[in-house]
Amino acid sequence: MNESTMNKSIKKIVIVGGGSAGWITAGVIAAEHRSNSENGVKVTLVESPDVGPIGVGEGTWPTMRDTLAKIGVSETDLFKHCDASFKQGAKFAKWVTGEQDDAYYHPLVVPNGYTKTDLVYPWQKHRDKVSFANAVSFQGHLCEKHLAPKQITTPEYAAVANYAYHLNAPKLGLFLRDHCIEKLGVTHVVDHVVAVNSTDDGDIASVATKINGNIDGDLFIDCTGFASILLGKHFEIPFVSKKDILFNDTALATHVPYLDDEDPIASHTISTAQSAGWIWDIGLPIRRGVGYAYSSKYSSQQDAENELRQYISQSIGKERAAKLSFKKIPINPGHREKFWHRNCVAIGMAAGFLEPLEASALVLIELAASKISKELPANREVMDITAKRYNDQFLYRWDRIIDFLKLHYILTKRTDSQYWIDNCQPESIPQSLQDLMKLWKYQPPSSADFSQVDEVFPSASWQYVLYGMGFHTESRATDRQYVDDQKAEMFFSQNMATTNQYLQALPTNRELVKKILEFGMLKV
Repeated sequence: MNESTMNKSIKKIVIVGGGSAGWITAGVIAAEHRSNSENGVKVTLVESPDVGPIGVGEGTWPTMRDTLAKIGVSETDLFKHCDASFKQGAKFAKWVTGEQDDAYYHPLVVPNGYTKTDLVYPWQKHRDKVSFANAVSFQGHLCEKHLAPKQITTPEYAAVANYAYHLNAPKLGLFLRDHCIEKLGVTHVVDHVVAVNSTDDGDIASVATKINGNIDGDLFIDCTGFASILLGKHFEIPFVSKKDILFNDTALATHVPYLDDEDPIASHTISTAQSAGWIWDIGLPIRRGVGYAYSSKYSSQQDAENELRQYISQSIGKERAAKLSFKKIPINPGHREKFWHRNCVAIGMAAGFLEPLEASALVLIELAASKISKELPANREVMDITAKRYNDQFLYRWDRIIDFLKLHYILTKRTDSQYWIDNCQPESIPQSLQDLMKLWKYQPPSSADFSQVDEVFPSASWQYVLYGMGFHTESRATDRQYVDDQKAEMFFSQNMATTNQYLQALPTNRELVKKILEFGMLKV
């Protein structure tokens, strides 16, 4: 590569592939680098007319609020165009014993007093009377009552209780597409990519399209889903399977109608464990998105369908459940060996995919788009340095997400199927997670256990799952020196008062969504 090429500014970004991954990435980069101005970075998105979105992930993380605000999207418009509702956490049912009363919450609010004192040891004295989540957080109570995280008078993106969204993922892609084209200056090319053209030194020079010819760029972003046309097929970056850790390799998905237009909209994702996996249940205003992520090694498709229909029939009856058809979606758990190679970086399913247990898919897209935008290389000379830093950080992030998802399986007491027994075998548990579990026998999870400031799952999330599933941390003599029981009890009491206050003041999820659709939210 000659010196003039090395020093050439990165001015043209080509994104191959649309959907949520492509359009979130386009929006973040175009907004931050002023694509609609004469001197801004030009963003072109090439999208096949034939490839539709898979649409499994309908859950987000609270980060989505910042992402949408950053690219200038109205929250009211999001609700109007994407079948959005509010999400305040996840409820995990039947993951520990499989009994009817077996459930715990992973809320989206940090425990009350979390940074002020240790809450685990004082709570463990009351664990037979109150769950960890209910002792330190009000959010599980709000979810049980189907309540919203704010009022209609709360401005857009502001919150009373921290929240994310449930939404129609294909509609989100279309909504962001229109915003990016109309407001942010993104060039949209609907065409088939038929070849990838290389420079003499091995970079991508352009992508060849069927109708529009060659589209050249300085940086290429692969958002082509499982096909991974650029990073996987063109550069042949190997795929690292994680199926030995996370067993689920198939999903059956369907849309479940409400029996009545006024049926409550769940304020949380419901994840219910089954014999060979788990069922997700996501409430949107017009329907529920329900699916079964399972392992084909431990269940036939017919048995999985039977379990899924049985679950759905509990809410809409056997006759209606029998009429539903299921979409089969293959899951190949794992990720590319690296995500940024030469002048190409993969985002979304082109980079990798894991079961949607904790809504990690969309948040990884957001984090990737944000990092690329913030650290966009000035020129080709520094791109390899940026790429190395990016790969290091995202390999770490994928490893931590895999550890966190596996955590949900290894604390089960279920022995009713080989699936649950095998999930607890040491050979299926990463050494990094085994080490953490040994530590946490004697000290609760804390930020000191993780090396990054912006962890995808902070230590509070690990506590919610650990203690929600009945884990016990032993108290040591030295712990008494820094555990302030009195202060912890004060925070527990404060949480009870806040819970009662919010239960009285907040509308239901459905009430607030209806008001938003009718009147809109207050603009910031």
